[in-house]
Amino acid sequence: LKIRARRSTGKMATPTAAALAHTRRVCSLYKKSLRNLESWYDRRHIFRYHATIMRARFDQHKNENDPAKVAQLVADAEKELFEKQHYQPKKFPMSPGGVAFEREVIPPDWVLDYWHPLEKAHFPEYFARREKRKQEYIVWWEKQYGKSSASDSSHH
Repeated sequence: LKIRARRSTGKMATPTAAALAHTRRVCSLYKKSLRNLESWYDRRHIFRYHATIMRARFDQHKNENDPAKVAQLVADAEKELFEKQHYQPKKFPMSPGGVAFEREVIPPDWVLDYWHPLEKAHFPEYFARREKRKQEYIVWWEKQYGKSSASDSSHH
């Protein structure tokens, strides 16, 4: 008795690429609309009121099936968003364009050398491993570049 595996026809019950692209476009438009409202209304309760109105406007056409009408609705919404965009949109501080973008200072490794011994006592395994690795690095450096002389110990 031989059993043959059924070959897949390639048709699955998933949305098409065009439908996914449309869905992403509408979701992106909705998010941009909310971000624009957030720029216009800085009070949270006022923003939420306008956000629910915006959601109702999007939900009003969510079951539209005519592709031409849907395309026209999206185009009109994008045009309206462009016309009503805020003159100075809100930017999050840590995002590109924000006031604190890439300003997080990561302290260099040598800062840990100046910790007080009582501070180091809180992390004994870490500092023991760190000291071991520092010694390994010094051995590697001296093997690679030679021992430094006493006159080289000063930076000036």
